[in-house]
Amino acid sequence: MSGGNLREEEGEDALKGEEAFKKTKVLPWTKQITVRSVVTSFVLSIVFNFIVCKLNLTTGVIPSLNVAAGLLGFAVLKSYTAMLRKLGLAHLPFTRQENTVIQTCVVASSGIAFSSGTASYLLGMSPYIAAQGGGGGGGDTPINTKTLNLKWMFGFLFAVSFVGLFSILPLRKMMILKYKLTYPSGTATAHLINSFHTPKGAKLAKKQVSLLFKSFCGSFLFALFQWFFAAADESIISWGGLWPWIAKKKGIWYSADLIDSSLHGLQGYKVFIAIAMILGDGVYHCVYMLTKTGLSLVQQYSHKKPKSEQDDDDEPNEINQYDDKIRTDFFLKDQIPMWVACTGYTVLAIVSILSVSHIFPQLKWYHILVAYLIAPVLAFCNSYGCGLTDWSLASNYGKIAILIFSGWVGLDSGGVVAGLASCGVMMSIVSTASDLMQDFKTGYLTLASPRSMFFSQILGTAMGCVITPPVFWFFYKAYTIGDPDGSYPAPFGQVYRGISLLGVEGFSSLPKNCLELAILFFFLAILINVVHDLLRRYETRYGVHRFVPNAMCLAIPFYLGGYFAIDMCVGSLILYVWERRNKRKAEDFCPALASGLICGESLWGIPAAILALAGLKAPLCMKFLSAPVNDRVQAFLDGAR
Repeated sequence: MSGGNLREEEGEDALKGEEAFKKTKVLPWTKQITVRSVVTSFVLSIVFNFIVCKLNLTTGVIPSLNVAAGLLGFAVLKSYTAMLRKLGLAHLPFTRQENTVIQTCVVASSGIAFSSGTASYLLGMSPYIAAQGGGGGGGDTPINTKTLNLKWMFGFLFAVSFVGLFSILPLRKMMILKYKLTYPSGTATAHLINSFHTPKGAKLAKKQVSLLFKSFCGSFLFALFQWFFAAADESIISWGGLWPWIAKKKGIWYSADLIDSSLHGLQGYKVFIAIAMILGDGVYHCVYMLTKTGLSLVQQYSHKKPKSEQDDDDEPNEINQYDDKIRTDFFLKDQIPMWVACTGYTVLAIVSILSVSHIFPQLKWYHILVAYLIAPVLAFCNSYGCGLTDWSLASNYGKIAILIFSGWVGLDSGGVVAGLASCGVMMSIVSTASDLMQDFKTGYLTLASPRSMFFSQILGTAMGCVITPPVFWFFYKAYTIGDPDGSYPAPFGQVYRGISLLGVEGFSSLPKNCLELAILFFFLAILINVVHDLLRRYETRYGVHRFVPNAMCLAIPFYLGGYFAIDMCVGSLILYVWERRNKRKAEDFCPALASGLICGESLWGIPAAILALAGLKAPLCMKFLSAPVNDRVQAFLDGAR
């Protein structure tokens, strides 16, 4: 390579922001959505739906998948175009806008896998979950249950999933340009995509893709190895202390004749204490987010920017000014008329009201109308708060809807199912609205047209509505979904039904002293959050707030057990050591490693489900026992010889 060419490459590598793309033509929005991008999105959507479905059915904790979607989209389409180049076949250049379209479709599709409620509110309607309550109070009557089947699940998802896209559409310019909200996941994804498509980033991307496939293969093979062993697990605070103590009260606090899964026995303490912590965490974050949103809006309208934005503007530079001008011009280039948003929301809301009230007769048309009247306000609050903190509270708004509408309808009129269905209506609007605004932020930073982003979101939502029910059904037929002792306990199915029962039956349905314990843990969750935020704000030297547990993640093991916390703990430890040794490499390669590990372990669920459908079970069993139990087992084995 000549010295002139070397200096030219070094000069290109030194360019930052939009200057690096000066020579790259931005195609019109109709050419940003291509056949190959749609096909790639559909294939990756199937992969991500399996990932989200498995996480929903095991822990119920879903990480942000924006970065992983952008990375995998780049890996697949870059490999495809490289293969065509080697074969000498002509093809369109792979642009960052097309990469953004793929990411948007995949995230929208996997978002449906979460907001569909197949592992939460829809599962909570099933007679199997209702039967775990052990009867009593009328909560398991036919009018308060609904048998799952693909036909009405398809109809429900198509009826409710598109409305939220139009609820927040008119506010895109205000959120992105006026308020300049960060949307951390959307911004991180945009920077990742931009780096992939610059000369320097392309070299780094090859290494990232290589690591992704290595970690994917390693994770998949390790999951295969784990399949050969059946194991059991527990969590120290709840399963090692609290539940054994309450179990000793059997016959005193609750009837000794109740089955283990009854909500009026030990299971009731497990579920409702977990619910109390989840609600406490949700209430805190709702109040915190609404307060922060209100204060931020007051600052905006009083012409005072938030502190973080003031700090950014204290040191303006020509590069930022140039980037902002180019990005703003492209963001305003392809407008979506206001009448499209208003008409779309109204028409789709009417269709949804008619459809949902037909699918769930317990939920009347005027109940759904009220939900759609208040939903845009909550969608704005959630989108704004998500832009500030990257934290979506869609599930919390859904839980509030359960309590309101289940109590409104009443037990005798099917309030349990009505509350759970209203949760789906609310979650679908609020969740898709914040996802769309995240994608608008990504599109703004990658010069992807707002129209291509909007239509990509529609395509991704449609993909999710088509893919999610069959993927869930695949697991549903292979395993006993919702069994606390099974492979797929789906913890939130019982939790969401418990919230709905609480709404229709009141606190009188709880076993003795369960209310007092629930209140205690409700305020404990709030206290944990208060301590965490105070330490994060005022104790910055040692970062002690990092060691304060997350109240939501602490609540799940109370019902489920703590096995998944070990995986997260080990992963956090690896990342901590990696950052201490080489922070730059950790930042560059951590998303690729994490994406590969998540994809590999989750996709093992496909062959594992096939094995389960075929009736094959793990050939070995492994369990850790306490010393006294181990002595009894050993004595039994010695006596059998």
